[in-house]
Amino acid sequence: MTTQKKNPVRDLMRNPLAQILLFTAVMALLQVLSSAGLISSSFVYALGNTMIYAVIAIGFCLLLGYSGLASLGTAGFIGLGAYAAFYVIQEFGLPYTVAFLVTLAVSIVIGVVVGFISLRIEGIYLAILTLGLAEIIRNLLMVIKSTVKIDLSNVKLFGIQIGDREAYFLVLVTLAVLMWLLSNLINSPTGRAMLAMKNSTSAAQAMGISLMKYRLLAFVISTVFAAIGGLLYMMFVRNMTTATSTLLTLSTSLNILGAVIIGGAKSPWGTTFGVFIIYGIQSMFLSKIPFFVKNPAFITMVTGVLIILVVMFFPGGFAQIFAQFTGWVRTKLRKGAAA
Repeated sequence: MTTQKKNPVRDLMRNPLAQILLFTAVMALLQVLSSAGLISSSFVYALGNTMIYAVIAIGFCLLLGYSGLASLGTAGFIGLGAYAAFYVIQEFGLPYTVAFLVTLAVSIVIGVVVGFISLRIEGIYLAILTLGLAEIIRNLLMVIKSTVKIDLSNVKLFGIQIGDREAYFLVLVTLAVLMWLLSNLINSPTGRAMLAMKNSTSAAQAMGISLMKYRLLAFVISTVFAAIGGLLYMMFVRNMTTATSTLLTLSTSLNILGAVIIGGAKSPWGTTFGVFIIYGIQSMFLSKIPFFVKNPAFITMVTGVLIILVVMFFPGGFAQIFAQFTGWVRTKLRKGAAA
């Protein structure tokens, strides 16, 4: 019987907190390099915008990958956070912390309502219902105020004036904290209960798992993450016209769904990678290449092909591909060492 030697570096890198801290350090370094003029500001802006979508997507990862609940209402929930930020900060002149708390309160109420609905409606019907709810929210917001814009000149967080750089770090820290909270949740008894509920509702109920409790919790968390994404969007981009912006439309909900499928519905890191494929590649790398500027729909076609291939051959997304590849490499290394 052989025992595997302990490797402190390997064990450290398998720690979710260490992974998140490393990711945060790399993203922060890119902002520092941009401030020093070594990286273009447009690249870092696109990176920050992509991280906002990552915040939204990892919440949807919990809803779809661990609870098995389908939703197309993500865009509407984003709008709740965006408009809450505008009214609390711009119209009422209150601090960011108040906007954050208001966003939490509103999104929790909406999440509870949709969660109760999910107890009676499932599958494609639930997705259609949430799509209808998102359209209601979008049109209602458009009627209330079609254009929202935030002036950050007087907005402070813990006494620090929020500018472009500070907004980037706000997005980064929020993503890191939410990723850490989600990582702890999915590895807890709550995460295992949600996964059991996804695999078989009958078996979950037989084990004493409350469908109402965990479905409500899944929808509340997903809605909160989406609303926080809308709040961060207004802090980072600062303006939105509901009639022309695609942020609150079905395309955003479908793109988030595509990111989760491509990256891996059970992997927050895979989902984040999927977001970078759908939102990051075009804005960070391909936007300066003439072919992709003239053919902006090409990356959408590639994304569609990726979704088809993943669904057909790798249901676990890129997270599954990465796990299989690293397993293959470790096997080869062990065989090489044994030889």
